[in-house]
Amino acid sequence: MKFKTLLMIALAAVCTCGSLQAQQLPRKVRNVELQDLDGKKTKMPWWGEKNLLIFYVDPDKAKQNHDFTVELETNHRASGPNIEGFGIINLKDSWYPVPNSTVRAMAKKRTAKNGATILCDPDRWLSSAWRLGDCNDSFVLMLVSKEGELVYVHKGELSEQDIEEFYSVIDKYR
Repeated sequence: MKFKTLLMIALAAVCTCGSLQAQQLPRKVRNVELQDLDGKKTKMPWWGEKNLLIFYVDPDKAKQNHDFTVELETNHRASGPNIEGFGIINLKDSWYPVPNSTVRAMAKKRTAKNGATILCDPDRWLSSAWRLGDCNDSFVLMLVSKEGELVYVHKGELSEQDIEEFYSVIDKYR
């Protein structure tokens, strides 16, 4: 009985340490091969040239942080000559009752209107390579410096405090 309890405590400690270590920032990350909206392999654009504002979104949670993204588009506070933003659709975690091809088609239609750059991650390639942990049901907001350092990550709904923290980080990279 005591052995079982100690084993559970040890496992919990290892899991906790692993997730804490995964969230230490800044940390070096690499340009991951993803897919474009046609399913062709591609690397992330502007890598090493600009600071990258990345929206890594589970299609099930595309509306999470909607007000914040509208605010970003209108106030341009995250814009600047040194920043480029784009989206990555986390297809693997989608439970959407439509096939990935339909999600891609919907994204194509939207990008035709707004000119946005959107890539696809069909099998958690990005979250695995960058040790992001579980991104299911999350709108993940990230900032990668042009030196290839992940300097900001937030998963899920942004609070007012989270938004202020985001702006304080991004202001250094504009």
